[in-house]
Amino acid sequence: MIDYKLHIPGPVDVSKGAYQALTTPVMGHRSPDFVDLYNQCQPLLQELFMTKDPVFLSTSSAWGVMEGAVRNLSNKKVLCCMCGAFSDKWLDVSKRCGKNADALSVEWGQHIDPMLLDEKLSSGEYDLVTLVHNETSCGMMNPLEEIMSVLAKYPDVLSVIDTVSSFSVVPIPKDQWAIDVILTGSQKALALPPGLALFSVSERAFNRAKSIEGRGYYFDFIEFLKNHEKGMTPSTPVIPLIHGLLYTLEKIFEEGVTNRQQRHDNLNQMVHNWVFNHGFELLPEKQFASKSLTCVKNTLNIDVAGFVKALREEKKLSIDGGYGKIKGKTFRISNMGNESTESIEHLLSEMDGVLPRFLDK
Repeated sequence: MIDYKLHIPGPVDVSKGAYQALTTPVMGHRSPDFVDLYNQCQPLLQELFMTKDPVFLSTSSAWGVMEGAVRNLSNKKVLCCMCGAFSDKWLDVSKRCGKNADALSVEWGQHIDPMLLDEKLSSGEYDLVTLVHNETSCGMMNPLEEIMSVLAKYPDVLSVIDTVSSFSVVPIPKDQWAIDVILTGSQKALALPPGLALFSVSERAFNRAKSIEGRGYYFDFIEFLKNHEKGMTPSTPVIPLIHGLLYTLEKIFEEGVTNRQQRHDNLNQMVHNWVFNHGFELLPEKQFASKSLTCVKNTLNIDVAGFVKALREEKKLSIDGGYGKIKGKTFRISNMGNESTESIEHLLSEMDGVLPRFLDK
């Protein structure tokens, strides 16, 4: 039985109201009731995605759509922008899908330089770019607007943007920035359980997909579009999570999208202040730091695993002890979802109570 509160970078804590929405009785996924549920979500999703294009619901992790995008959209060569664990993985995924793929790689915590991207794309080798907007593994947010300005110079190169841990945290105007595929997952800032991916596809991406063989079925963008036009999904969806999604969307617009984004920014700054006041550092440069989580460089050389364990067992609060090759060299604190000034103040206060015993080790 889980008896601690999650402040890890996902899944994040789920509210009682969202859990209650998940208990709404299930209906047939080809019934008028489901069509009504699906269509209630659409205008809210389109407003949140800042798009006139459809927003699709996939019963999968976001990785399913990430792989699907490669299968649907590349006929030539994929350029994978790599700056952390999840963006690095996209290169392997692309090759496993049988695609030609290259890397534009930087050290974890560094951002993708738009000038380097421009230089790569000028070769004319690529027809698809993959990018993780907010690299959760190292708490770094790429300069997406500047990157999309570079891509605008290359109309034959499509973009797939993972916004898994930035969606609804900062404004990401899909249509204005001409993003071809934008995708996210339910378990991060939307503060729902895992299992639902959301994504939107541009008209030119649909046109590309129509010409690509071997798209498969489960993540075929054209199948999603055909079913969307009937208010349905291609295969059986995770209906309880869609009830939870509608509840969450209504709560987001009740709070106000701008207010929600400002709340995330304020809470993120609270955590940053704690980091600096205690003599730690951020892993990324401050100007490229994530707004949804904080990746703290272990500059004080504490026993991160011990600190995280003590916080969970004694204070019933769970933060993350670092991911992949920077495990123990960093720790991560989430401020996304339904967190408030009070909840973050409580977390930081309890961290203050536990930290001193690890400073001398």
